[in-house]
Amino acid sequence: MSEPAAPRGGLARPALLLLSGNLSGYLLLFARNLLVARMISVPDYGIASTFLLTMSVVEMMSALGVQQQLILRKDGDDARLQAALQGVQALRAVINAGVLLLMAGPIAAFLGVPEVAWAYRLLALVPLMNGFQHLDMTRRARRMEFLPGIISNVLPVALSLACVWPLAVLTEDWRVLLFAILIQVAAALGGTHLLASRPFRLRLDRVVMLESLRFGWPLMLDGLVLFAVFNGEKLIVGRELGMTALALFSMGFTLTLTPTLMLGNTATNFFLPQLSAAIDTPRFAPLAAATVQLHFLFGGLMVVAVPLLGPPFVHLVLGPKYADLVPLLGWLAILQGLRVLKGGSTTVSLARAQTGNALVSNLIRIALLPLAWVAAARGWGMEAVVQLGILGELGGFAVALWLAQRRLGLPLRPLVPPLLLTAATFAVALLQALHHGRTDALGAVLLGAVAVLFALSVLAMRELRAYLAQRTVIHHGA
Repeated sequence: MSEPAAPRGGLARPALLLLSGNLSGYLLLFARNLLVARMISVPDYGIASTFLLTMSVVEMMSALGVQQQLILRKDGDDARLQAALQGVQALRAVINAGVLLLMAGPIAAFLGVPEVAWAYRLLALVPLMNGFQHLDMTRRARRMEFLPGIISNVLPVALSLACVWPLAVLTEDWRVLLFAILIQVAAALGGTHLLASRPFRLRLDRVVMLESLRFGWPLMLDGLVLFAVFNGEKLIVGRELGMTALALFSMGFTLTLTPTLMLGNTATNFFLPQLSAAIDTPRFAPLAAATVQLHFLFGGLMVVAVPLLGPPFVHLVLGPKYADLVPLLGWLAILQGLRVLKGGSTTVSLARAQTGNALVSNLIRIALLPLAWVAAARGWGMEAVVQLGILGELGGFAVALWLAQRRLGLPLRPLVPPLLLTAATFAVALLQALHHGRTDALGAVLLGAVAVLFALSVLAMRELRAYLAQRTVIHHGA
């Protein structure tokens, strides 16, 4: 591959734009879910949380990586390729909608809420509308033009948030989130078409379809795994412990998974185009190390910030009906932090089209789900379910790092110092979680130790600091 074009423009503007855009979108979604939780009962919020779970069943099980293909391919700016990938996306959407219609009844019965099966059927509109979004936002992000995509993501969420109060007045139950989701998705569909610089075209190209299947079949399998990773424990808790427990569990995931997704997706969206542009050049290795180290930073930040800010946030914003969530926050912070750590290796692997690495690294957590089901059925509670998830994510992180080193030759030497300090950070965070996050002297000492170790790990991230000091980004050639 030829040398990528010389970096154009500064680092600060695209990085800050992407971070602020993702932050705005996730904060608005976060605010919407919190507002819904405050305005309806805890059991109703448990039912409402199953809507997001139901949509992800189909979306994750049929992922073909269409957006990633548009970013990674050399001909990603070609209009015919874009139209063909939009055709793949639309065909997938029609299939997804049909599958969701068929699965609605069994899902509702499995969760013990057969009376809301009609709502799950209505959610089939979500994958259908998502499948006809314009891919021009992704094509422009490939060239580090993030603003159109940010607008098309953020404004629909803001509209959905604005509709929560009137919807709550009209429905007074779990239906508020159902209709808020539909409003958001419809607005996002319209936004991608209004902001596109190319007309929307669909092509059913057999060659591109086959290429998408070859690229995406590991992602499809990983989608099955990811559904189990993100929602397996929720299904177990909802079925075995009831809707009230599911509401607490889902809110805990909202509080911890939201920043995890925001940080991880920001890092991936920012570095993936640059890693793709730097393949087979001397820039790739240091850029890959910086990518992994940034995920170390974000993962460590989770185990520092959540135990510090989470309990007062729950008390002030959610109120006493969610007080039982507080002891779970430290465990969830470790779980989600480990998932962020793993994201660095999988992002580097994806840049080299090693789409199977993410799948393999998630299998350990999936293997532990039967044990989590047994734990919940025996009444061991939500903490035992999360602790088994932590074991799975720890094993997955080790596997992801090993695969990146073995298959891509990712140099481990620059990663060792920050890795050791990050491991120490998580070890002390584990002690703090065992201490139940109490605010006594020992709890304060443990939290302080976590913060100090985290700061030392950041100082050890030499490649990340060197990349930031350059203040430039690597672009694909014109």
